[in-house]
Amino acid sequence: MKFFLISDNVDTKMGMRFAGIDGVVVHEEEEVRRELKSAMDREDVAVILMTERLVNLCPDLIYDLKLNRKHPLIVEIPDRHGNGRTKDSITKYVQDAIGVKL
Repeated sequence: MKFFLISDNVDTKMGMRFAGIDGVVVHEEEEVRRELKSAMDREDVAVILMTERLVNLCPDLIYDLKLNRKHPLIVEIPDRHGNGRTKDSITKYVQDAIGVKL
């Protein structure tokens, strides 16, 4: 099983490539949705890494996939422009999943 990166910048893609993780660089919401659907349909991908900016382009789709699909796992990562606020995202997923404000 592999990791796959969907990034909004070449620097993140190159850094992950050095670690052996393949991926794509996209910038528009439609591109994000297309590449995410393609990665979700691949049998060999276990974890999809996505940069914060791209997750923010289509949060409704990401939340839905995280809550309703078991495979593959979607992980939001900060990039060089990110602020590292992934804790807030995780709290939101838990709130949506169990319906209780934390």
